Amino acid sequence: MFPLEHIAIRQAAYYHPEKVVHNDYYLDHFKSRGKDIARFLQVMGREQRYIAAEGENALTMGYQAARKVLSDAGLASEDLDMIVFSSQTPEYTYPTNALLLHHRLRGKSRTITLDSNANCAGMVAAVEQASRYMQSNPHVRYALVVGSDLSSVNCNPEDEITLPNFGDAAAAVILERRAERPGFIDSLYYTDSDDCENIMFPACGLSNIYNPEMTPEQIRISWKPFDGTCVVEPAAADIEEVMRRNGLTLDDIAAFCLSQFSLKNIELICEKLGADMDKFIYVGDEFGYTGTSSPFIALQRGIEQGSIKRGDYIFFWSVGAGWQLPTVLFQY
Repeated sequence: MFPLEHIAIRQAAYYHPEKVVHNDYYLDHFKSRGKDIARFLQVMGREQRYIAAEGENALTMGYQAARKVLSDAGLASEDLDMIVFSSQTPEYTYPTNALLLHHRLRGKSRTITLDSNANCAGMVAAVEQASRYMQSNPHVRYALVVGSDLSSVNCNPEDEITLPNFGDAAAAVILERRAERPGFIDSLYYTDSDDCENIMFPACGLSNIYNPEMTPEQIRISWKPFDGTCVVEPAAADIEEVMRRNGLTLDDIAAFCLSQFSLKNIELICEKLGADMDKFIYVGDEFGYTGTSSPFIALQRGIEQGSIKRGDYIFFWSVGAGWQLPTVLFQY
């Protein structure tokens, strides 16, 4: 039906709540508990973050990002053949958030809807998997991929790692089947499950959330301290491998849109590659860490600032708890 061959990013957009919380709030919060987190915030690269208001959640934020990306792309919801909703904090487990989003957007009946969860790596994985699926299904011309996490309400107020680190936001991209490049080129996954229980939510397990003996802290995110730089070496190695097998060098790459979890990790990956730090887009100082959406908020910010242009080669990379590291190469 559609003799088109390449899967391109037609449009990207993001949504963030209005409320801004600066570092001072968290510095004072933990100082009152005898903890100095100033160095931690510096290493993570935080200055402020957007925090959802009452009534906002992953679904409502995702809906706002979806509306914006459709409007900017000049498309209607009836044009969508596929909707994928990526979240590690879904508002509902059933029906799917993608189905609820389809309803809010008034999508057509011939729309594939599904939820995806690869934790913080989720939207990178969802875009990669949607692109692969579109390559094999000629009846999908437009796919909407939304990534949205509401993390702030799930953080333990006594945990200095999660509470000051996370922000709330959503991103959306529209993938389009086209006859010509640019588009999706290649991907690679690295999985190491040896430390799969370092980060868990809900901490007590879903089967125990109604146990009256469980405290809120036992339900919220459990985050055991670990050395997050363990992802640097495989990240750099996978980026190099994808470049090698596609005949590219660092000079060919215009931008890196990586997980915004840690500014230090981005700097170390840049150093490991021997790349120019100017190519690494960082928005974690403004948004905080938004989880699944963070690489695609970086993408849209790069487009807005003019550092990403049509035809540019872009790497997306992120890390999901446990660990799963997807590396994806696009020509924008």
